[in-house]
Amino acid sequence: MSEERGFSVSMRRQEGFRFEVDFGMEGVGPLYMDEPEPVGGKSGPNASKVLAAAMGNCLTASLLFCLQKARAEVGDIETKVGGVMRRNDKGRWRIAEINVEISPEVGEEYDSQYERCHGLFEDFCIVSKSVEQGIPIKVKVDRR
Repeated sequence: MSEERGFSVSMRRQEGFRFEVDFGMEGVGPLYMDEPEPVGGKSGPNASKVLAAAMGNCLTASLLFCLQKARAEVGDIETKVGGVMRRNDKGRWRIAEINVEISPEVGEEYDSQYERCHGLFEDFCIVSKSVEQGIPIKVKVDRR
């Protein structure tokens, strides 16, 4: 059984390589993205950092959801995401690796729930599993 849900964002160039991203959500302001120097002005995160944040957020939310569903009390959660950029055979920069480190506060009395969720949560992260599998991308350019 196939089920689909659509989503969208829009963006508009402000100046140089600075873009305003609109998520189309009531009460949610725009995100400003930019490229690092010397190309951009470094006035916001670039696409690689936003992708890293999306992966870290999705994985952390998946772990938190599992732990809460298992009735484990969770305190603070800190997530750090690091990436490795590497040139491919054509000399183009690519994200070669993403490393996510999630540190939840979970008491020892919840060891069984923690272990169960630790083995499960990654499979429920939409973003990281989609990236791992390779998302088909269709690009269309309409000149104005």
